[in-house]
Amino acid sequence: MARKYTVIIERDEDGWYVSEVVELPGCHTQGQTIDQLIDRTREAIQAYLGIS
Repeated sequence: MARKYTVIIERDEDGWYVSEVVELPGCHTQGQTIDQLIDRTREAIQAYLGIS
Protein backbone atom coordinates (compact mmCIF):
# COMPACT_ATOMS: atom_id res chain seq x y z
CA MET A 1 0.00 0.00 0.00
CA ALA A 2 1.37 3.41 -1.01
CA ARG A 3 1.84 6.05 1.68
CA LYS A 4 0.88 9.65 1.10
CA TYR A 5 3.02 12.60 2.14
CA THR A 6 2.46 16.32 2.27
CA VAL A 7 4.88 18.12 -0.04
CA ILE A 8 5.41 21.88 0.00
CA ILE A 9 6.62 23.31 -3.32
CA GLU A 10 8.13 26.76 -3.67
CA ARG A 11 10.11 28.58 -6.32
CA ASP A 12 13.41 30.10 -5.22
CA GLU A 13 14.94 33.40 -6.31
CA ASP A 14 16.92 31.67 -9.08
CA GLY A 15 13.79 30.10 -10.62
CA TRP A 16 14.34 26.56 -9.28
CA TYR A 17 11.45 24.62 -7.79
CA VAL A 18 12.11 23.37 -4.26
CA SER A 19 10.12 20.69 -2.41
CA GLU A 20 9.98 19.77 1.25
CA VAL A 21 8.31 16.61 2.57
CA VAL A 22 6.55 17.73 5.75
CA GLU A 23 6.41 14.32 7.47
CA LEU A 24 10.10 13.56 6.81
CA PRO A 25 12.33 16.21 8.46
CA GLY A 26 15.29 17.13 6.27
CA CYS A 27 13.80 15.48 3.18
CA HIS A 28 13.92 18.08 0.42
CA THR A 29 15.19 18.53 -3.12
CA GLN A 30 15.06 20.86 -6.10
CA GLY A 31 14.48 20.78 -9.85
CA GLN A 32 14.37 23.11 -12.82
CA THR A 33 10.86 21.94 -13.84
CA ILE A 34 7.87 20.63 -11.91
CA ASP A 35 8.22 17.23 -13.61
CA GLN A 36 11.88 17.00 -12.63
CA LEU A 37 11.03 18.13 -9.10
CA ILE A 38 8.35 15.43 -8.71
CA ASP A 39 10.76 12.72 -9.89
CA ARG A 40 13.50 13.98 -7.57
CA THR A 41 11.07 14.25 -4.65
CA ARG A 42 10.09 10.59 -5.09
CA GLU A 43 13.79 9.67 -5.18
CA ALA A 44 14.46 11.75 -2.05
CA ILE A 45 11.63 10.00 -0.17
CA GLN A 46 12.95 6.58 -1.20
CA ALA A 47 16.47 7.50 -0.12
CA TYR A 48 15.20 8.91 3.20
CA LEU A 49 13.29 5.70 3.89
CA GLY A 50 16.09 3.44 2.65
CA ILE A 51 14.02 1.99 -0.19
CA SER A 52 15.85 1.01 -3.36
